[in-house]
Amino acid sequence: MSKYKQISHVIFDMDGVLLDTEPLYTKAFQNLVGRHGKTFTFDLKLKSMGSHRLEAAKMIIEELDLPMTPVEFDTLIEEQYQLLMNDTEIFPGAKKLVHHLSSNKIPISVATSSSIDSFELKTKKHKEFFKLFDHVVCGGTDPEVKQGKPSPDIFLISASRFPDAPKPEKCLVVEDSPNGVQAAISAGMQVVMIPDHYVPEERRRDATLVVSSLDLIPLEKFGLPSLK
Repeated sequence: MSKYKQISHVIFDMDGVLLDTEPLYTKAFQNLVGRHGKTFTFDLKLKSMGSHRLEAAKMIIEELDLPMTPVEFDTLIEEQYQLLMNDTEIFPGAKKLVHHLSSNKIPISVATSSSIDSFELKTKKHKEFFKLFDHVVCGGTDPEVKQGKPSPDIFLISASRFPDAPKPEKCLVVEDSPNGVQAAISAGMQVVMIPDHYVPEERRRDATLVVSSLDLIPLEKFGLPSLK
């Protein structure tokens, strides 16, 4: 019996999955904490990925003993985003997969921890691409998303907003972060992980499947039309 279950809907994280923004995030955070003689380590990045912005800010402040409040940190990091996030690129594999699913009438959505303003900033060059998605949930500002990843809120809400509101087990999540993988599992969904190469092996094991590019997902194993 296959370990993969048939699905009907696909939910995508955005940063590091659809858009190549993770290096820009790292630069933004390092620019900010570097002013205080601190280093934004990869371990810290792993812990904060996918969290609500103020939750992430609070954790980073505590870990690095920074002299500011979470709101102040968030304001300063937003200034960095405005400087760095104007020129994002879509991963080639993401373009191929999303166009394939859309042309085959597979319902797809975006579930990002970004605020709506951050989403608009990062996607302004790619309006036509993001029109292919049925809907977008911006967890940073959506009032229904009470808790960030690794809580399952954002994926359950995204599933509920499809017109046919599929059950969680009929949804496949595509994620790059360990927090996102845990959120998908907690939601009762299968999850394909496309991890940064720095993510240790033990943080990848819970994913249903790990691949290095979106266009390498064996869609047919999940009951979807093959990319090949």
